[in-house]
Amino acid sequence: MPDRPDLDLSHLPTAGFGSRSAITWGTYGFILLEATGFALAIGAYFYLQSRSSEWPLGVIPPDLEPGTILTLAMLASLVPNHFIKAFARNHRVQAVRLGLVLMSVVGVALLVIRALEFAVLNVRWDTNAYGSIIWLLLALHTLHLLTDVADTIVLTALIFTRHGHKKRRLGDVEDNGVYWDFVVWSWLPIYAVIYWVPRW
Repeated sequence: MPDRPDLDLSHLPTAGFGSRSAITWGTYGFILLEATGFALAIGAYFYLQSRSSEWPLGVIPPDLEPGTILTLAMLASLVPNHFIKAFARNHRVQAVRLGLVLMSVVGVALLVIRALEFAVLNVRWDTNAYGSIIWLLLALHTLHLLTDVADTIVLTALIFTRHGHKKRRLGDVEDNGVYWDFVVWSWLPIYAVIYWVPRW
């Protein structure tokens, strides 16, 4: 078979950002699956509420302070996350390193606040259906928060290695930032369901 210069792919980049990256599309697919899981859990909450004569069942709603503090802190974290993604696209490795260290610290702090949230739900997970569903919602989001914080810490360590400046690693930083956006925005409806719906 004669050489086909039109089929030579060696000139194509080995890494890309945004829609040019296969990992980004995988991240979007994973986000879609996770969002579906959150939607089903929220749907279960409203189903249980519709089948109950009182809501919450025999307990007072959760205390607002830890959940509200966490929500505000998560929204504030979108600002450095946005800049880190921009730094990665512009190959500003030193700025990315500093940003990832900051986001690792922020993530650990958010996990500490989340631990306090479980203490103020005013109901155990096995008390009744209300307790079970709000613990499920909070546990589901905690799993995603924990996963992204762990991923950020690992990525922070990797970005300080001799391979940290490579385009592929910087693409990973952008994908991590996209997932963090999902973790933050997916929390808002869960926060409303856990903390405000019982007060309406």
